[in-house]
Amino acid sequence: MIGIYFSGTGNTRHCITKFIEVLHLCDTESDPRTTPVISIEDSVPAADALKNEPDLVVLAYPIYYSNLPKIMRDFIVEHEELWYGKKIFIICTMALFSGDGTGVSARLLTRYGAHIIGGVHVIMPDSISDVKLLKYSPGKNRKIISKTDRKLEDAARNLANHTPPREGLSFFAHLLGLFGQRLWFSRKTMRYCDKLKVHTESCIKCGKCISVCPMHNLTLTGHGITAANKCTMCYRCINQCPQKAITLLGKKR
Repeated sequence: MIGIYFSGTGNTRHCITKFIEVLHLCDTESDPRTTPVISIEDSVPAADALKNEPDLVVLAYPIYYSNLPKIMRDFIVEHEELWYGKKIFIICTMALFSGDGTGVSARLLTRYGAHIIGGVHVIMPDSISDVKLLKYSPGKNRKIISKTDRKLEDAARNLANHTPPREGLSFFAHLLGLFGQRLWFSRKTMRYCDKLKVHTESCIKCGKCISVCPMHNLTLTGHGITAANKCTMCYRCINQCPQKAITLLGKKR
């Protein structure tokens, strides 16, 4: 078993780690130290682990507008030959709703010969910090995480018992995702975004955003931090900027 994931601000990393920990508890003969859990940002180790895994791949990613992050879609497509014959369980994190969050990758992976054995949708605290929608208190967010942890534990135990959940994989779920969000917002996720804004009046040129960007989309020039057109909308730089100087969907963090 291996875990392959993309996580912008840490939500998805938490969820795949939790899920695999419980899977190991269900199988007392397995050793968690032998199960790699690798971000697709480490593309070569992730591809090597995928190539050499004969059994189960746990795939995890956040959902943007009921769609795959562009960075995850690119990883799947670029390594299409490695998915053939693999058993895949999919974990999707979201702030509220996706419909077919697992289905958007499942349909692509099935095309490449993978066998989708199940999937689960889980709610995590919203990371879109420049829009007021879905903002909760720290106490409320802790409750959200606790509820998600319990759902992941149940999903892992069910998978160990050969009755995995199949959330987001039905035709009805496909329609919910398509008409609920994806049809209206597909332009935001079909390509990388060029809307990232670095506010020069607040930026202190510390370089934190450059170091954390998974797309290497930011550079330091004589005029300050400059954003190119390859933002994957992960919100990592926005949430980690010490001066709150970066925005994407909103105007103020």
